[in-house]
Amino acid sequence: MVVTIIGAGMMGSALAFPAAENGHEVRLVGSPLDDDIIDACTATGRHPKFERDFPKGVKYYKVGDWRKAVEGCDFVIGGVSSFGVDWFGDEILANLNPSIPVLSVTKGLINLEDGTLISYPDYWRKNLLAKGIDRHICAVGGSCTSYELVFKDHTAVTYCGAKSADLKLIKEAMSAPYYHISLTNDVIGLESAVALKNAYALAVAMTIGLVYRNHGKDAGLHYNSQSSVFGQAAREMARFIAIQGGTQESLNVGIADLYVTIYGGRTRKVGILLGEGKSCKEALEILAGETLESLVVVRRVAKAIYRKAELGEVSLSDFPLLCHANEVIENGKDAELPWESFTYDYTE
Repeated sequence: MVVTIIGAGMMGSALAFPAAENGHEVRLVGSPLDDDIIDACTATGRHPKFERDFPKGVKYYKVGDWRKAVEGCDFVIGGVSSFGVDWFGDEILANLNPSIPVLSVTKGLINLEDGTLISYPDYWRKNLLAKGIDRHICAVGGSCTSYELVFKDHTAVTYCGAKSADLKLIKEAMSAPYYHISLTNDVIGLESAVALKNAYALAVAMTIGLVYRNHGKDAGLHYNSQSSVFGQAAREMARFIAIQGGTQESLNVGIADLYVTIYGGRTRKVGILLGEGKSCKEALEILAGETLESLVVVRRVAKAIYRKAELGEVSLSDFPLLCHANEVIENGKDAELPWESFTYDYTE
């Protein structure tokens, strides 16, 4: 098979490893922001953020050559971040042969006016249908960080999509001894769960920063506070997935993804900085150059919840952790957590 990856971010690029190691021809295409990455890959055979070389035979293309890179390919992997969603839809999906399956790694949700949140696959499909293009997009979710996948640590993910035949084809191409793939047609449930984990991982990571602030960095990690907030995050995620109409299995994938996101990556970094007392602006300055999708997810999901509360469809008291994270980011509220709002009394 020929696999074309468009977007040379870390997750899209990491998928080149199982694809190429399975004997497929892999073509890695940069987005408009990835010229330097493609130059580095071409010169060294290694992504600048990875500590391992790409498998032999991976080919590299700049964005201007994307049409050449998709010639004869069996499927496309969309590797853009949430900040590239509209570019990917308008430039790639609108001009790509509709018969070519697409798997997206992009995590996030889109707000509608009534507080409804739709997945990126549904957002793209809606916009493409308006142009007379009938295309379903598959997506990937699960407890996977790119650098651990490149390390070949055992990784379990779930691919979702409306077209089961596309899912099965892509799974056959991508499955590896260390990369294990489940399949589901629950697109909104899975995409909601793996987007939510970014918001809630940020909130859990704030407890680490709070320990540093209150007791010094020599105090080490303390798991009572982390696990307590993890539990609250799981409760709120379950409530939200129920609103979205997702399945329990998709929620399980999101909670597993929450675990791995807390323990590594950019979301952990920004959560710690906020917990330490930094403002969102200060955290952004410290992490300049990092793609912080967690901030986008917090804002969008909180906006949806506030709108649904206005319409009388939900109670904000059911989402105290999400609301708190949003207040910290948007209004500069101190990160100290509203612990008592996480308690409950189910006695008669």
